[in-house]
Amino acid sequence: LSTDKTVKVLSILEKNIQDGSKLSTLLNHNNDTEDEERLWRDLIMERVTKSADACLTAINIMTSPNMPKAVYIEDVIERVIQYTKFHLQNTLYPQYDPVYRVDPHGGGVLSSKAKRAKCSTHKQRVIVMLYNKVCDVVSSLSELLEIQLLTDTTILQISSMGITPFFVENVSELQLCAIKLVTA
Repeated sequence: LSTDKTVKVLSILEKNIQDGSKLSTLLNHNNDTEDEERLWRDLIMERVTKSADACLTAINIMTSPNMPKAVYIEDVIERVIQYTKFHLQNTLYPQYDPVYRVDPHGGGVLSSKAKRAKCSTHKQRVIVMLYNKVCDVVSSLSELLEIQLLTDTTILQISSMGITPFFVENVSELQLCAIKLVTA
């Protein structure tokens, strides 16, 4: 592909990333029926998964060998980081570590040990798939850091994203990717 076409592809991917970058997957509509809530969740997870694929595609393009400088679009990189941070904090951490869950009923405050003791280890297939894609994005971001110089604000965002997994339990694969990211 020519550089112009590659840049156009990346700008289209950015719009796809933006589509799912602020969607919360932890819906709890009290007045919806169970079927309605499941349909909403499926629709949202489809958009979030599509955005994760767009993140992976954009990062894979940027980390490919012999890419021209025009391909390293700062807006796309920032959008990938924004998407990843949002879904780590609002989707994956609450699913994998109960300490990060917010009680929708506003119940009493439990200690972190009590929350972890009450947690089930069963994860939805789509959540596991999203977790694996986010791990790939974090790993690919470390490759991008070795290829391209980024702005200070972007580096700060990446640093906070790379350090946070060490305070979350049950995300060992993500922690390995974060080690690679932080050292880069």
